[in-house]
Amino acid sequence: MKKTVKKVGKILLASTGVLFVIYFWNLDQKLMEWAYRRMNQIFDRKKQDIQF
Repeated sequence: MKKTVKKVGKILLASTGVLFVIYFWNLDQKLMEWAYRRMNQIFDRKKQDIQF
């Protein structure tokens, strides 16, 4: 029982840390910016000035 609680606590702590880093460094928006630009290259659209 104690081992299980400890393991669950570590998992929750690690996942909270990872989510905080993603939030703090705004990594989700940086990923979406890269994906948006990549899609424009793939489909050969005209350049648009979009700032995230």
